[in-house]
Amino acid sequence: MENFRFLSPTEIIFGRGTENQVGEQVRKYAQKVLFHYGGGSIKRTGLYARVMASLAQQGIEIVELGGVQPNPRLSLVREGIELCRREGITFILAIGGGSVIDSAKAIGVGVPYDGDVWDFYAGKAVPQATIPVGVVLTIAAAGSEASKSSVITNEDGWFKRGINYDVIRPVFAIMNPELTFTLPPYQTACGVADIMAHVMERYFSPTPDIELLDRLCEATLKAVISSAYRVMDNPADYNARAQIMRAGTIAHNDLLSTGRIGDWASHQMEHEISAMYDLAHGAGLAIIFPAWMKYVYKQHLDRFVQFANRVWDVEVNFAHPEVTALEGIRRLERFFTDIGLPTRLSHADIGSEHLDEMAAKCRMTNGDSVGQLVKLTRRDVLEIYKLAL
Repeated sequence: MENFRFLSPTEIIFGRGTENQVGEQVRKYAQKVLFHYGGGSIKRTGLYARVMASLAQQGIEIVELGGVQPNPRLSLVREGIELCRREGITFILAIGGGSVIDSAKAIGVGVPYDGDVWDFYAGKAVPQATIPVGVVLTIAAAGSEASKSSVITNEDGWFKRGINYDVIRPVFAIMNPELTFTLPPYQTACGVADIMAHVMERYFSPTPDIELLDRLCEATLKAVISSAYRVMDNPADYNARAQIMRAGTIAHNDLLSTGRIGDWASHQMEHEISAMYDLAHGAGLAIIFPAWMKYVYKQHLDRFVQFANRVWDVEVNFAHPEVTALEGIRRLERFFTDIGLPTRLSHADIGSEHLDEMAAKCRMTNGDSVGQLVKLTRRDVLEIYKLAL
């Protein structure tokens, strides 16, 4: 097991009706807030009105900035930074899913910074301070409500880049599974794939002797899989929704990272797909993860056999372990198909015309390679994109 430092300062407020506590929580930090959200769904469901009432009850002044898109845009982040500076705002309340929260985090670190906020995402600077962010979560997916991550898309060249710093972890996250009841099945499925990918990026590790951590990852994956089937049958199954929402946080608050090295090649490859085609991140992960597995499994066969056996209940074929590994990958693909996700680029109407460009733009996190379980060159990345067609 590797040495590690684990920090998870986000206060989790979980359960039915907890969104009505938002004013009380915000008042601990500020009397004037930026209310940051996406489209009209929070208004149609009544969440917007409930949050506004809770804030008003505490006498909190509100400045609104809506319009966050999936794969959140740098242009809106810059607009938010200028708005916060102009209005003297010292707290950001993000109402939504990972895109809204990531955008809020970017605004937060951009306000006290003298340069351009993209410097952080381009690796030119490290954020030292932020204005705090609080969250009311509406989508179980990215885990951004308690993570140190933020991913933003720069429209100038369509570069999608992320940062990972403890300073940007939200101070609180209000999580009511009932707020996810009205999500369309496809959006729910994308969230499930995102959660599973966060676990699998950590699970497929080169670190030896991590049995406890493996078991935690496997249990999280199995709970998400079973809960996803339940939710697809009954979208208002509170307990299944609660399992998925809680798993989303655990999957990305770094608890499952403790003592192990994660891979993260699939995320870097997917970022180029969703930046180029504006595909939902979870859908892109459902496409790229099985392709990555097929490309690398022979180099760490034992780990893929373990994944197949413990997560997908595949009986181990000791004479031909490759058969076991491949069956695990097949069952992962079948699961994604069962919940309505694409598992090939062609399923998302994506062809081969930009594969070279995406491979060229893929962020090489190790200098000239990406990934830790198997270090992949740009040529390898291109071959995985081809395998995903």
